[in-house]
Amino acid sequence: MIRTLKQSTKTVPRTTTRIRAADLGSLARSFVALASLTIVTSAAATSWDDDSHYVSLGLRSGYYIVRPGSRLSRQLGVEAAPTIDTADPFRHGYGADALAFHFNRAGVLSTPPAYIVQADPNEFYTLRLGSLIRGRTTLRDVEAIFGRPQNIEHRSDAVVTYYALQVYNPFEDLGGRR
Repeated sequence: MIRTLKQSTKTVPRTTTRIRAADLGSLARSFVALASLTIVTSAAATSWDDDSHYVSLGLRSGYYIVRPGSRLSRQLGVEAAPTIDTADPFRHGYGADALAFHFNRAGVLSTPPAYIVQADPNEFYTLRLGSLIRGRTTLRDVEAIFGRPQNIEHRSDAVVTYYALQVYNPFEDLGGRR
């Protein structure tokens, strides 16, 4: 009746579980899905403030309202606009919005202008942008309304002119207090 150690281990069934390759694959897919979901939701949370859009005023007139660094600013190619963030603590609420105009080689407005704005657009500028007609308005017409551009970017098929617009946001002004 006395059993040896070898005999007793043979009669006891093994209960060790092995992780199968299929289980590892599904575990890896679950991890990737969770990581992707986390990245997508955090990216969507940062783009909630982006209300960039096109304002149509007719068949060939209208303009873009664009937030600095938005997806639309990259699509339009106006990331080089001379904007200055009013939230910069060294500027005390003073910054710059910008206007961008794409002209073809003949100097005619080829795409709708872009108003790169940090807060609310200024009605003074939106009314003037609404008066421009794509395909008819020339570089001279724009200079007659807005003056000489601050920046000019020469591209292979176009010329992009930028105008900096000084803005003040009193909510960003720290007034020297911390």
